[in-house]
Amino acid sequence: MFTLSITLVRHGETQYNKEKLLQGQGVDTPLSETGVQQAEAVGKYLRDIAFNYVFSSNLQRAIHTAEIIRRNNTHCSGTEMVLDPLLRERGFGVAEGHPKEHLKNMANAAGQSCRDYTPPGGETLDQVKLRFKKFLKALFQQLSDEHGRAGAPEAANGTAAAASERAPGGSAEDGLQEASVHALVVSHGAYIRVAIKHLLEDLKSSLPAGAKMSQVFSPCPNTGISRFVFTLSPSESGPVLSAARCCFTNRKEHLGNLTAAEKCGGKEMG
Repeated sequence: MFTLSITLVRHGETQYNKEKLLQGQGVDTPLSETGVQQAEAVGKYLRDIAFNYVFSSNLQRAIHTAEIIRRNNTHCSGTEMVLDPLLRERGFGVAEGHPKEHLKNMANAAGQSCRDYTPPGGETLDQVKLRFKKFLKALFQQLSDEHGRAGAPEAANGTAAAASERAPGGSAEDGLQEASVHALVVSHGAYIRVAIKHLLEDLKSSLPAGAKMSQVFSPCPNTGISRFVFTLSPSESGPVLSAARCCFTNRKEHLGNLTAAEKCGGKEMG
């Protein structure tokens, strides 16, 4: 049995985010100047976290964000970054490249909410969830194979020890004292919303004391941070999830020193 943490981070702002245009998978734009500043800010916020693994969507806005976080980190600047297409943004089909209002109009015409509507050629929410479940299953298997019997890596132990000595609320190390292995995952707004929903509703992750559901399920801002801790038990068919806990979702304190315009970014999708 061993425990691991996953820190989910949305990529920094792009010009499409700023202009409220849908990107999805077919439109792959770079970070804007503000997006780079946001990525630097989240990188500095997470600089002392001893990430054993770094995973990123293979779209350039996520890759660049992950590279900046890794470069700022005092422990994992040399850690290999794995680019995984399973972490790509939800595909929005014919709506990609168009204003988000266009998607809302299409959803209204179909009598559906914008979040639940699937435009022609796009992915359903269930298809996105299936991609995340595949990623999570492969991650659990890999980490169980590599760390399930070996015990906690030294760097992770150091992070956990430091976290246990600090104030419990609002720290970048929140929840890490419980885990021996730490993974950074950089992805996208709509994808992260589906992931969090699955972790909370399907895997029954416990919530922090006093957590408000409006905050837990709020749109993830650019470079917003969420963290979950999982305990895995070995079995003949592979690792089994024994417990799951949500430490926090959509944290954005690291953006406090940026201007109001820089903090806005694109809401959720893209």
